[in-house]
Amino acid sequence: MRVFLTGASSGIGESLARYYASADASIGLAARRADFLETLAQSRVPV
Repeated sequence: MRVFLTGASSGIGESLARYYASADASIGLAARRADFLETLAQSRVPV
């Protein structure tokens, strides 16, 4: 499964990123706040 999420730095977008990562999906993420995306990537969510 391939997923592209916008607004992935917080809230529902972040939750969906974590959900799809746990389902072994290939994930593309986009957000306005790059620092939050970096934090998400460092938390072992595949980007």
